[in-house]
Amino acid sequence: MLAARALADVADRVVVVERDALPASPGPRKGLPQARHAHMLWSGGVLAMEELLPGITGALREAGANRRPVTTDMVALGTRGWFRRWAESHHVILAGRDLLDATVRARVLADRRIEVVERAEAVGLTGTEAAVTGVRIRPPDGPERTLDADLVVDASGRGSQAARWLTALGLPPAERREVDAGLAYASRLYLAPAAARDGFPVVNIQPDRREGGPGRAGFLLPIEEGRWIVTLSGTRGGQPSPDNDDFVPFALEDLRHPVIGELLERAEPLSDVAYTRTTVNRRHFYERMPVWPANFAVLGDALAAFNPLYGHGLAVAAQSALLLRDTVRRHGWAAPGLSRQIQKAVSRPVGAAWDLAIGQDVFYPGATEQGPTLRDRLVTAYVDRLMYTATGNGRIARRVTDVTSLERGAGVLLTPSVMVAAVAGPLKPALTAPPLTPEERKAAGLDT
Repeated sequence: MLAARALADVADRVVVVERDALPASPGPRKGLPQARHAHMLWSGGVLAMEELLPGITGALREAGANRRPVTTDMVALGTRGWFRRWAESHHVILAGRDLLDATVRARVLADRRIEVVERAEAVGLTGTEAAVTGVRIRPPDGPERTLDADLVVDASGRGSQAARWLTALGLPPAERREVDAGLAYASRLYLAPAAARDGFPVVNIQPDRREGGPGRAGFLLPIEEGRWIVTLSGTRGGQPSPDNDDFVPFALEDLRHPVIGELLERAEPLSDVAYTRTTVNRRHFYERMPVWPANFAVLGDALAAFNPLYGHGLAVAAQSALLLRDTVRRHGWAAPGLSRQIQKAVSRPVGAAWDLAIGQDVFYPGATEQGPTLRDRLVTAYVDRLMYTATGNGRIARRVTDVTSLERGAGVLLTPSVMVAAVAGPLKPALTAPPLTPEERKAAGLDT
């Protein structure tokens, strides 16, 4: 939808080919099974969405989405200890995926230049290795037909067939890398205790791979209607169970701290556990291909899919859609090599999120055939030191969240002042317990 909105600013007509029948209001659909899990939109993605859809943040808030300042309203146990709740530097938007999609979709499809062909499947490209001329689609109630286009954008997600389509046109296979930590995750909706339904913070328990063994993590996100959506995860050998009865015990006994489980003991479950193993980090390096056809671009999870626990997929998709629009505006439709320029542009936010995603995952046994590279080891060692420093240094915590929010590139972590601070370490002593306020503990029922 964001890619369609981006193109509507620079094209006369935009056609979205959608496999699902789109619901008129927030609701589940077959093509979005990940909607049953926690989603977080970092401020880097919020800013991009506002560029494309001015006022969308207000529309989401009006629909019930929550805004939480980072790290003020985050209770997070990082790899090196509890983070302090520093003054706001960035923010996240929290909502159920159905609400998020429906709100964005309503704004996008209000533009009459955008139309949707629903319940239709894209099955291949038309054209040659030099230039794509359209896409073949299979409607639900008729024969396959060709939709001619001046630009075809694949934003079809993890199930993208772009790599196969390109080789069918005669192009060489694209370079690809996968990092698969064997992660599985389980999610469940809860109704928060009455006193904790407004203003409760995000709670996040991260794994510490230095401890050895599987990495287990948990997220509790306050979303619309006073609900919490909770996602628990584990890498190969330490995955959570899909059974309802095992959900709270995993949070209590298998995470590094039991606070999420303690909160859930006092909340009301509203759904069964949703479960998935579709979590592999996968990146296609289309920007490196020696030949790239005109009139074709790949965005979002179709280009790079990340471990969902890092919460960067939505933000990267929004930033990529904005770059799509801006690249066409800058170069013009008739510019030679426009599609290659688009692919190079969108590789920038993809690369930033990719480094963050694989920085931990690559070290788990079996994640890759060759194991972590020398670059992986150096980057992770430095980031680990920064995370330790950020537990007790507000300035470094802000620099780290500059990057994790996708508002700034990793270069801000390589300035001399940041490197000196990383060597010095935290300025304040380590916290020994979750930094929930007394009021929050009482509201959640932890203190009576």
